[in-house]
Order: sequence, then structure tokens, then C-alpha cells
Amino acid sequence: MELHDVLSIAVKEKASDVHLKAGLPPILRVYGNLTPVRNHERFTPDDIAKIAMRLMNDQQKEIFKTMHHIDMAYNVPGLGRFRVNIFLQRGATGMVFRVIPMVISSISDLNLPKVLEKISSESRGLILVTGVTGSGKSTTIASMIDHINNHSTYNVITIEDPIEFLHRDKKCIINQREIGIDARNFSEALRSALRQDPDIIMVGEMRDMETVEIALLAAETGHLVFSTLHTIDAMETINRIVAVFPPYQQKQIRIQLAGVIKAIISQRLLPTKDGKNRVPAAEIMVSTARIRECIEDKEKTKVILDAIVKGHTTYGMQTFDQSIMELLNKGLISYEEAISQASNADDFALRVNGVTATTDQGWKEFDVAKETQKKKQEPKIDIERF
Repeated sequence: MELHDVLSIAVKEKASDVHLKAGLPPILRVYGNLTPVRNHERFTPDDIAKIAMRLMNDQQKEIFKTMHHIDMAYNVPGLGRFRVNIFLQRGATGMVFRVIPMVISSISDLNLPKVLEKISSESRGLILVTGVTGSGKSTTIASMIDHINNHSTYNVITIEDPIEFLHRDKKCIINQREIGIDARNFSEALRSALRQDPDIIMVGEMRDMETVEIALLAAETGHLVFSTLHTIDAMETINRIVAVFPPYQQKQIRIQLAGVIKAIISQRLLPTKDGKNRVPAAEIMVSTARIRECIEDKEKTKVILDAIVKGHTTYGMQTFDQSIMELLNKGLISYEEAISQASNADDFALRVNGVTATTDQGWKEFDVAKETQKKKQEPKIDIERF
């Protein structure tokens, strides 16, 4: 069975990743679970090494020889696009393919909150999408950029390692630059992007202090900047960015960050009730006077979650638990999955049964808002017909 046959099976089975390891058949990650490709022989170390060499050009082979790992993109006409990581383990070559959909899904198709459309309409500032590896960060940013592309006329520059989703020029001009091919590193590419008349800049990942500094500068000087971090929620994201800098700079960075941040979207993927898909649960923090105060003051950063809870009705903010509750109410996830993913399982179980503490004002507003929305969606009955 050839590589293209394996990748065809992965696309057909709606796998998110394909693992190739010596001594095993191809392993697919389908809806979060690892399953081997049926009736496929086990790979030898030589098999995988030959596949890797066929995929890499001469420059990439030199990088792999030096670094012992490399990120790259691989395109199969008529099948799809894949992000590939080739690496060494125990002296043998290993490979992981991330399946990238050819069609960019809309915000609503991804079951993401509608407030993301409003966030996408910001004209300047910093928008961060965070989460662990494989939580759908790239997919969410791609859907937000595609929303902008459908509704506004901007010059958009993306800096990626490697390029994942391919954007067509619609209302926007979109230039996509790949690290290692079109630019040497994120910081250089980002600094160069500032001289390319951008309205919007997407940085695949803020990996070092220099990249963070330039991203903050770009947001301060009137650009809209999108980027990602491997953090689990808004509070950790703020602390992670500040911690990149030496202690004597951290107070200034907090003030700078508070001034430019527009939103932090932290997400994780949960299996649906039928086990045939996954849906995102998202914590959404939107910049408000209260949020900016929490970012500037180190001692108040820990109460960001409380500010998010109370900002649901007015600003469209939500915590992970509120997002999980909505997915549960829509019948998209099981009660067992909701309880296992909730920040506090006991409190969540009480809320499911309608029991809330007197201090849970944010949850009361959340419940009222959902009830109002439900009534609006119910069909109206024409009494005069009866």
C-alpha cells in the first residue's frame, strides 16, 4: 500500500492525523482515538526513511540532517493538503501527517460562538487563539480570516510554519509566507511584514520574546494581529506572555498587553454524543475595562475567570463550563463527557440540575440569556387559525 493510499484512507475516515512508525502499520487518529489501518503490513525503518526522503527537497534534507526534525507541507492534488513533521526516534525515522481540510469551514459550521464574528471585525489590536496541540487553533483562525475575507477589503499577511490552510483572494489580498521557504524565521518575517502595507497579520505562533515584542508593536501601531499560544486559558496566556520577558520589563509589558489585547479564545475539542465527530468548547475573553485592569495588575490576573463569567450577557464572554453547558443543552455532547471536562464536576452537576449559588450572578445571566434565545427559536402559533 502506497503513501497516497494511506492518506486517502485517512481523509475518507475523517482522521485528523496519520502516524508512521517503524514496526507498526499506519496509525490514524480518528475523533481523538488512535486506530491502526486494517490489513496494512508493518513498516520497516527503511520503508519510512524512503518515504521521508521522497517528500523532502534538497534544502529540507539538509535541515533534517542537521536538526533531526523538520516541519513541512505536503500537497496531493485531488486529495488534500497535509502538515508533516519528520523526526528521528531511536535512530529511526518517524512521521506524523496532520490532515488539513481543503475547504475552510465557517465560524457557525464549526459550532463556534457567533461573538467570534464580532471579534473578527476589529480593526486593530491583538487576538490570540490558544489551546493544546490538536485543539483546532489553526482551524479557528482560518475561519476568522475567511470571515474577514468574505466581508472586508484588507491586505492580509500570514506567517506560518508551514502554510496550512490555503486562502484564496476574495475581498482581501492575502499573502501567505512559509518559514524556511519564504522567510528564515518568525521574527524576521514579522518585522518585514510591517513594511508590506498590512492591515492584518497572522503569526502562526509566538515562539520567542522577539516575536512577542514585534507582535505587540504591530498591534500598537494600528494593525490587527492574530496568533496562537499553547496555553489552556486566558489567565495562563497572560502569565505566559509576561513571563517571556525579564522581571524589570514585566510591568511595562502588562500595560502594553492590556492596551492592545482584543480577545483570547482558548479551546479544546470534545467528542460528540454519537462519537462520530468533535466539537469545540471555548473560553472567550473580550477586552473590557475590568479585563484590562486584571491584566495590568499582577494580583488581579487571577480573577480574570470571574470577570469572564460576569461578562457573558453584555460582551459575549464565556468560560469553559458555560461553553460545555451550552453544548450539553444542544445535545451535542453526553452528560458524562460534560462532567469529565468541567472545571469543577460537582458544581457543574448542581448547575445541570438547576442549583446555583447566590453568588453565581454570571451563571444566572447565562441561564436567562439561553432561555430567552430558546423562546425566540420556538415556532409561533397563530391562535386565530383555531
